[in-house]
Amino acid sequence: MISVTDCRARTAESAAARSTSRRSHRPAATRATALALAVTAVLAAGPAAGAATPRHSDDRHQATQNALRDVVEKGGLPGVVAEARDGRGRWSGSAGYADTSTHRERTSADHFRAASITKVFLATVLLQLAEECVLDLDDSVEKWLPGLVRGNGNDGRAIRLRQLLNHTSGLANHTSDPEFSYRTSGPGFPEHRYTTYRPADLVALAMKQPPHSAPGQGALYSNTNYVLVGMIVEKATGHSYAQEVQRRILNPLRLRETSFPGLDPRMPAPHPTAYSRLRQKEPDAPVVDATEQNMSWLGAAGDIISTTGDVNTFFRALTRGRLLGPAATREMFTTVPAETEGYRYGLGIESVTLSCGVTVVGKTGRANGSVSGVVGTRDGGHQLTFNINGDWMGDAATYVGVVEAEFCGARKR
Repeated sequence: MISVTDCRARTAESAAARSTSRRSHRPAATRATALALAVTAVLAAGPAAGAATPRHSDDRHQATQNALRDVVEKGGLPGVVAEARDGRGRWSGSAGYADTSTHRERTSADHFRAASITKVFLATVLLQLAEECVLDLDDSVEKWLPGLVRGNGNDGRAIRLRQLLNHTSGLANHTSDPEFSYRTSGPGFPEHRYTTYRPADLVALAMKQPPHSAPGQGALYSNTNYVLVGMIVEKATGHSYAQEVQRRILNPLRLRETSFPGLDPRMPAPHPTAYSRLRQKEPDAPVVDATEQNMSWLGAAGDIISTTGDVNTFFRALTRGRLLGPAATREMFTTVPAETEGYRYGLGIESVTLSCGVTVVGKTGRANGSVSGVVGTRDGGHQLTFNINGDWMGDAATYVGVVEAEFCGARKR
């Protein structure tokens, strides 16, 4: 547990460990920068998908290629791109289209809204601040944001920063509010896609609901937790959370294709069209181009833009101890049961054991027209990042098949 006790000694130890790790992994970071410029072809598929070729001549990722094609052909989604890294190198593949009208293919250079993968970056920054003795994970929310978390049984004096990170705060999810959801990700989205929301207003929306449990008494996913984390980072540092992520993570790792849009609704090129059915479940629900959107409705809980290469570089560095010292890394990957059976929450990350017995850690994210995920082994030896430029999945099985294929291999089709 990271606390103020012996904090300075631990800070020096952590800094030394990260420095050693950075020196030993520097060539890999250089290769990752070059990867952001690579363009991938896609698997040969049916009418709804483009053609593809693997980046390696061997077939060790053939199951993953097949699973990508299933996302398009069986899942009925526009397109998907993925990049995997393991001890033998990098591979990328894709299926379907970035633009269904022009049949432009998905490539590994595509930028996409990574949504809740933002939470891993924010958790890393908060843990670094704990290592530096700027704050303590056992600090109350009240200490940093006095009077903000109050009302309807909510009490920031009883909620610890650690409980925000692993979703055990008990706080309601502001994006579950029916009216808010209608405007931001439902049928009201076209009218409200450029609306700006302040972080304090998002928290106030959550305060209209009572907590689902006492702090620490059960996990329930809440975007509000990370809106608060972003506000705490800003209070503790005097800088925006985007500036802190840039300084602490993006610059050192040379993640030049990763950015925070702020209130800018546009996407950097190249990018796919983000196709959305706005959470309407009818098979013939109209599809909307949701590429442009003001992401302040998620903010620190999910506004990052990135690429498969940058996300893999970040997650490999994180799991290999290049961003946090040993104590903080252990904290991040110490998990509690999630509300979904088989899943567990760490600090900013999630964990699940796959059908073949392999346990992976990572994070998924969903924005209008974009579903993404980063998954890897705890030792940092194997990562997978994917993005789907459509959001009308019947269930998570659409992308779970890609993860299972990469880490478990081929299954009967």
